[in-house]
Amino acid sequence: MGRGIVYAFAMICGLAVTIAFPAEPSNPVDGKEWWKLAAESRGVSVYTRPHPDSPLKEFRAVGEIDAASRAVHAVIDDLENYASFMPYISECRVMKRESNSILTYQRLSPKICADRDYTLHIQKKSWSGSGGPVYLNWWRPANELGPAEKPGVVRVSVCDGGWLLEPNGANKTRATYSVYTDTGGLIPAFVANRVSQIGIGRLFEAVRKQVKNPSYSANDR
Repeated sequence: MGRGIVYAFAMICGLAVTIAFPAEPSNPVDGKEWWKLAAESRGVSVYTRPHPDSPLKEFRAVGEIDAASRAVHAVIDDLENYASFMPYISECRVMKRESNSILTYQRLSPKICADRDYTLHIQKKSWSGSGGPVYLNWWRPANELGPAEKPGVVRVSVCDGGWLLEPNGANKTRATYSVYTDTGGLIPAFVANRVSQIGIGRLFEAVRKQVKNPSYSANDR
């Protein structure tokens, strides 16, 4: 019953992008310890590790996307259109957008169980790499800044995440995506862990497909 919603969160939320830069209060960056390769499929390597005091695992995926990092970041940053290309998202509202942060409300409708929703505070960084611009987006819940809870919709309180996009040759990007989230409801941990692993592949498929739209290559974000 909960499989669809776990797929959705495996695609939309994240945690623990493993790079090093100056620490900030909402930065999900942490160490590289204990990551274990769990699966490889279609050019995406998925790693897992235990999360303290939780039966739910953290996931990290690394894969190549055939587009420049600027174009891939334009897709990740295009929250206004998430409902048209990100699976299960029925509403994605940008409440405030600034040069280095976004406040967004999102609602997921997996159809086979109750809708979920949350408000996220996304922070952004970019810097020059040897092959072009590098981008980092990371986020944490900010439900207190968004709409009130709605009857029949499960409010998600754990949704920490990040994307790291690094140039990897001509018009190629090495994308690192990670996830640790609790979707709420009565979903057994072993089911959530397994389906999260599978769902990450769908996320990469969605981004790889969307970035083929030439409008992203022309978008200088």
